[in-house]
Amino acid sequence: MAIADSGSGRPAPTDEPLVLPLAAVGLEMIASVGGKNASLGEMIRTLAASGVRVPEGFATTAAAYRLFLASNGLEPSLRAILEGLDTADLAALQAAGQAARSLLLAARLPERLEQEIRIAYRALGAPAVAVRSSATAEDLPDASFAGQQETFLHIEGEADLLEACRRCYASLFTDRALSYRQLNGFDHLEVALSIGVQRMVVADRACSGVMFSIDTETGFRDAVLLTAAYGLGETVVQGSVNPDEWLIFKPTLAQGFRPILSRRLGSKAIRLVRADPPEAGRPVRIEAVDPDDCQRFALSDEEILTLARWAVTIEVHYSALRGTPTPMDIEWAKDGPDGELYILQARPETVESRRSGAVLRSWHLEPHQVSPIVSGQAIGASVSSGVVRLIRDPAAMEHFQQGDVLVTERTDPDWEPILRMASGVVTDQGGRTCHAAIIAREMGITAIVGSGDGTRLLEDGAAVTLSCCEGEVGHVYLGRLPFRLDEQSLSDLPTTRTRILMNVGNPEEAFNLAAIPCDGVGLARLEFIIANHIRVHPLALLHPEQLGSEQERQQIAALIRGYEDPGEYYIDKLAQGMARIAAAFHPRPVILRFSDFKSNEYARLLGGAAFEPIEENPMLGWRGASRYTAAAFAPAFALECQALIRVREGMGLTNTIPMVPFCRTPEEGDKVLALMAEQGLVRGENGLEVFVMCELPSNVIAAEAFAERFDGFSIGSNDLTQLTLGLDRDSALVANLFDERHASVKAMIALAIRTAKRCGRKIGLCGQAPSDHPDFAHFLVEEGIDSISLNPDAVVRTRLAVAALEAAAAR
Repeated sequence: MAIADSGSGRPAPTDEPLVLPLAAVGLEMIASVGGKNASLGEMIRTLAASGVRVPEGFATTAAAYRLFLASNGLEPSLRAILEGLDTADLAALQAAGQAARSLLLAARLPERLEQEIRIAYRALGAPAVAVRSSATAEDLPDASFAGQQETFLHIEGEADLLEACRRCYASLFTDRALSYRQLNGFDHLEVALSIGVQRMVVADRACSGVMFSIDTETGFRDAVLLTAAYGLGETVVQGSVNPDEWLIFKPTLAQGFRPILSRRLGSKAIRLVRADPPEAGRPVRIEAVDPDDCQRFALSDEEILTLARWAVTIEVHYSALRGTPTPMDIEWAKDGPDGELYILQARPETVESRRSGAVLRSWHLEPHQVSPIVSGQAIGASVSSGVVRLIRDPAAMEHFQQGDVLVTERTDPDWEPILRMASGVVTDQGGRTCHAAIIAREMGITAIVGSGDGTRLLEDGAAVTLSCCEGEVGHVYLGRLPFRLDEQSLSDLPTTRTRILMNVGNPEEAFNLAAIPCDGVGLARLEFIIANHIRVHPLALLHPEQLGSEQERQQIAALIRGYEDPGEYYIDKLAQGMARIAAAFHPRPVILRFSDFKSNEYARLLGGAAFEPIEENPMLGWRGASRYTAAAFAPAFALECQALIRVREGMGLTNTIPMVPFCRTPEEGDKVLALMAEQGLVRGENGLEVFVMCELPSNVIAAEAFAERFDGFSIGSNDLTQLTLGLDRDSALVANLFDERHASVKAMIALAIRTAKRCGRKIGLCGQAPSDHPDFAHFLVEEGIDSISLNPDAVVRTRLAVAALEAAAAR
């Protein structure tokens, strides 16, 4: 049986099911229940046995939607409204959307559909429910359609449920949905809408958020990105709150470790909760979060790891179904009454997972002296410039021109037509998983979210430059600064006998840098983590009573808020930095050099002046091994050891190799190894290797003795050059004499390589000379060095040069 043609040449069937339990649907039914509902049913049917919890519910079908259109005779009118619509004409878009929605809101649900919805709702026990839209073109691998239709929360009673269903149908024709479908090539009237009705997860009494089984900024596939805020999840999705954020490493998570690589405390200042009684017909409302709760993470570590495991389980299942790796975009919530976690939806991630790795693209700001006027979380790694347009409501979109920079408090799907025209966007609110961030990535827009005060500090009409190429923090600069985009082909790079390693300092850049073909990290400097992430002298944390400045005490107290033990703050921050670099390059080796600040550099840390001597020549003074073994500093060195133990044993990142710098004598090396063993880092246990810097003439002369104590050497060409030639490399007066290629320096390097080889020890060099001077690279390769570690920009060209040298030598 079928009703007469509704105007499309397609009958509206009534013998197909109009309502189905979610447990009865799966991905094979996308055409009937849409991507969102098909995915929910798929997880209920197949992943419950793996512990993944999804709230029960039911879905209306595409046949129900077409019956709704046909029984009200809506399709001819809709076609007339939408025929020839140019969604780039914002006024026409708004008029067409309003007219289409008005048609559907004035229509009645067919009696049979009403009855089936009532029956299904009663079968659930008539609880409070969430009513979500699921378009038949939604959540497909090539288009996210995130947030294009409406969701209604805390719906109770049959009358309110039926009204929410009618409003869901109308939301298929929001301005943003019309624009998005046209942009992605979908016929408006070929797309149907299924409604998902699920038992409400009472997250307003707990928390909720979003997670991705891929790092959304870099495309790094071995991490889960998880966000959380208090209350219902729409605040996270819409970007009206700055959530907590974690990164979890998937490979060692699967091995039973607890690899939370990083954690960032969000402000979480507001939450969306149930309105009791409803306010102005709305069942939910915004309320402020208690300041003490804002200072706490919304999830425990166990909950973080559970959600990450679920993300991996979901990704593995969907990848198997599609026959290709399929990173996932997942919404989750925690129920307040029962304390359990639930998955609310899962769809394929649509941006980073499709990006080709054959070309390395990197944006760079040219050198400048301009300070940023606004900063926030960087989305992507691009740079753009344009004129600021301060717009607080999408209804004012007629003021926006192609190439402008949108500045607003937050963006939700209603802003999508403007985003299509923007060169960049800056928001006061939001995190890396909010809707604005997702759409900005998909459209290739430079975006900075969660700036806090962008709308206050950026002036309408001002020319600005948005930079997301400087790490996780994005900056807005006044004026149009020069920038460039470098592209480098990574296809068909040759392999080399000499391992090409990379020098890495900033952990926030590690996931991006790991995409550059290399054999691991030859030098990871802890100084960057200590100076930029920790910022406090370790002894100031262990002995605050020795600080003479009350201001410094207050600054330190603000930094370590949330940590009961000040030393734990140091260990945790250092471990996070170490772990992020180690995970990025896993399972390739990552050589982590223990801190090598000089006394004048340590003194510049917060509280450092109280613990550091004033030295005439810090370059040759209290640094490296002599510092670790001194009674005054040994407790601080113990913190570094504890951080490394956490990375290796707690997170399973055993590809890390600690390295001791500026070790003057073999006996000093013995003392350092003994201190490490006291802290639980025993050379040879759990595969632990320990390297030593070869940067002093004594390291070369006594290389055999050092080889008895250490597993490998890394030649530090800067210090070895200054100490061989007897000059201070910090002095401009003798800078012209500094030359790693001097015959005496090369003789020292050659001797070190030969001795290490004879003793069966690995030896490499970390420095820029091989990339700056091809003849120096030739010398190292000829001498048989095992590895060369370079700054990232030199890795590919040096690999090509070394491959050519090795090929020539083989002929």
